[in-house]
Amino acid sequence: MMRQIFGSVAAGVALFSLTGTAISADLSMQSINEASYEGGALPEGQSPVTTRIQILLDRNGSSPGVIDGYSGGNVQDALTGFEEMNGFAVDGKMDDEIWNALAGKDQPAMMEYTIQAADVDRLKESNPDDYEEMAKEDWLGFTSGSEALAEKFHMDEDFLKTLNPDSQFKEGETIVVADPGQYKAADVARIVADKGRSRILAYDGQDKLVLSYPTTIGSDDTPSPSGTVEVNAVAVEPTYTFDPKNIPESDIEETLAIPAGPNGPVGLVWIDLSKPTYGLHGTPYPAEIGKTASHGCVRLTNWDAMELAEAVEQGATVEFKD
Repeated sequence: MMRQIFGSVAAGVALFSLTGTAISADLSMQSINEASYEGGALPEGQSPVTTRIQILLDRNGSSPGVIDGYSGGNVQDALTGFEEMNGFAVDGKMDDEIWNALAGKDQPAMMEYTIQAADVDRLKESNPDDYEEMAKEDWLGFTSGSEALAEKFHMDEDFLKTLNPDSQFKEGETIVVADPGQYKAADVARIVADKGRSRILAYDGQDKLVLSYPTTIGSDDTPSPSGTVEVNAVAVEPTYTFDPKNIPESDIEETLAIPAGPNGPVGLVWIDLSKPTYGLHGTPYPAEIGKTASHGCVRLTNWDAMELAEAVEQGATVEFKD
């Protein structure tokens, strides 16, 4: 069954210096919370200052995807989104003006968290890869505590493990995690699925950009729609109907009902569109967002899809832009 929102349907090594010069530094809660941008390009590789900036961007509704401490395309795109939201000149580059505008920059970016029973109570040993085998399952859940907690705090799983090298990620343990804050309160009336930028841009009723996410949109075999459609409905923890007619390369001949779960084909959220079989949805592979193809739909991290699901209005338009 699906819950309807509306409608019918540590330790480690990184690179960091105050001048941007690459030097060794501990990657820890303290180094990340004390990191400050001092000008120039962000360091190459994994660094405390990039981690902190990723978390601040996430809090402000311009998602960098998984928080992993690395600068790169998703960080640049998130900076572009933040610039657009706040009326800055748009170039996708970090500078003093952007750093000073990031709300909460004087607050800790990392925090300690004690693992609760609910964080790890629906774990599985494994999930099948084959759709026919998936259809025999009751739930397509996380397969480890580290996977579940990385998703809860918008983090890359390996990055979480690096920050907590001695943790077993079990109930009662206290670990170090990113603090992405609450979902941004917004009322989304219009969405642009920008294929060229691999980005979802969400606007309110005054046509102000309020949310920006990395995304994977369509593929060569099953391209996304063109033009403009509408949001019909939103479902959390949806079941997924596998119809072989929509996936030409599949050898499966029968229609299958795939159970819900964060590791299901559409993740934890389905935002149904007025063009049949198409939607905006989550994914079991958050680190691959923007890097691999989707079967015609629009794929987001589960947490970004959930934030958008809470903000979007039924009847909101979705424009597919090349």
